[in-house]
Amino acid sequence: MSIDEGLIEWVKEALEPLGTVTMRKMMGAATLYLDGVIFAVSDDGEIWFKADAESAAIWDEAGCERFTFTEKDGTVQVMNYRRAPSDVYDDAEAMQHWAQLAVEAGLRGAAKRRPIRSSAPPA
Repeated sequence: MSIDEGLIEWVKEALEPLGTVTMRKMMGAATLYLDGVIFAVSDDGEIWFKADAESAAIWDEAGCERFTFTEKDGTVQVMNYRRAPSDVYDDAEAMQHWAQLAVEAGLRGAAKRRPIRSSAPPA
């Protein structure tokens, strides 16, 4: 696992019209955020965009495989990230299109995790 700093700079440049891309290093890879919303992971020179059940058909149609990894015990885990289409690496409009789809999945995921606040006054 490694972080390709040049790739991260390309993502920042390509997505500048949409907002600010930030990065957090995590387990040898980079988690990417657009205006605070997680939308991708970068690992070993590749981008993996956030996906969810609502966007799965679009990713499937584009032939974007799911992110998998093998644990120490040999168990294969699948995560809700999809391999970026090859055109995102040299076409800013393609990067923006796929990143926007991933941001939407990130927003839906964040909305599901927000705690429900009670309207009752504290005791």
